Amino acid sequence: MKRSSRRSKLFWDCNAQRVAGGGHPIEGAVMLSLERFSGIEEIDPASATITVRAGTPLEVIQKAADEAGFFIALDLGARGSCQIGGNLSTNAGGNRVIRYGMAKEMVLGLQYVLPDGTLVTGLNKMLKNNAGYDLKQLFLGSEGTLGIITRAVLRLHPKPGSTHAALCGVESYTDVLRLLTAARKGLGPMLSAFEVMWPDYWHEATVTVPGIRQPITGQHAFYVLVEMQGLDEETDGARFMGWVEALFEEGVITDAAIAQSMADVAAFWRTRDAAGEFGTVLGPHCAYDIGLPVTAMDEFARACRARMERDIPNALSVYYGHIADGNLHIVALSQGVAEQPMKAISAVIYDTVRDFGGTISAEHGIGLLKKPYLGYTRTPEELALMARLKHALDPQGLLNPGKVIDIPTGEA
Repeated sequence: MKRSSRRSKLFWDCNAQRVAGGGHPIEGAVMLSLERFSGIEEIDPASATITVRAGTPLEVIQKAADEAGFFIALDLGARGSCQIGGNLSTNAGGNRVIRYGMAKEMVLGLQYVLPDGTLVTGLNKMLKNNAGYDLKQLFLGSEGTLGIITRAVLRLHPKPGSTHAALCGVESYTDVLRLLTAARKGLGPMLSAFEVMWPDYWHEATVTVPGIRQPITGQHAFYVLVEMQGLDEETDGARFMGWVEALFEEGVITDAAIAQSMADVAAFWRTRDAAGEFGTVLGPHCAYDIGLPVTAMDEFARACRARMERDIPNALSVYYGHIADGNLHIVALSQGVAEQPMKAISAVIYDTVRDFGGTISAEHGIGLLKKPYLGYTRTPEELALMARLKHALDPQGLLNPGKVIDIPTGEA
């Protein structure tokens, strides 16, 4: 364990890898690492479950599932370093929410430690278990403020027999929505990802970031990565090709590259994952993870960009996201300054989110950075109930202090 004496300057300079600050300790706090509490404890093929320790990296779990002939639905860019306990405590989203749901959807059982030291073990393997309150849901997404997750039983899925992807250029947000509707109807439950990139993001990802090739050329209003996971390579491949060709003939798609191999699929995803390199090529910047009604996303992006240009000197903001599940990501900065005006940038973005009836956090939690804006998304009654839950389980405020919600004054 380590004791933190001060906040990192890089953290307050909006390091792009920390969009909420949920794992950053306040002054005087003690950091608890579960890195050594790692490992796969069991894979049960009959139940289609895997039991893991909280410190296990996500990629280790993915590989173990794959070797056993199964598939772990959760996936995100930090797969090699993020730990499953953190994924669950923040209810991580990732790339395939449109098909499989958020992290909490893959959890059947959970073990956790309460602030008073009580170990609660509910390592359930059954899909159907309505025996009383579903207590684990309190701890999935609570960011370690109510208890410490130690073990989990995760649901496994059949390994996909084929993966197909297309990177499409479209000329309006109306066509993006038409493409999404067609993907849901034409690909059905095999649709596994629908990623949209605005031109400002596309430029930074494929021109500014070195080593990223452009699968399609020319200028487009939007760039859309569509992925389908099927069961049969030949049959599903022909279906996917025919689906793309039909939308091209209808004018929904103006250009497209269709993956011919898994190497092509990986290359397409590198354009989307290039945001992880922005810290190197753009320098210190602020990263945001918001949720909006799908139909409002382009109008929001235009309004937010205009406000950034009005209120932030030398502003740059780029937009991209999962879209189909209502999740938009923003990278924003004031170019040419040594220290980013984080509060001013956050005010612009979160005020715009509030105006559009969105949420300040889609998949990364609240932590420290978003805590002042939680009221933009939650009603006073909801905030009061959250505070009551915190006080009931952690009356002394021991776990992840200062994050998400405060205990009512005078009750700690």
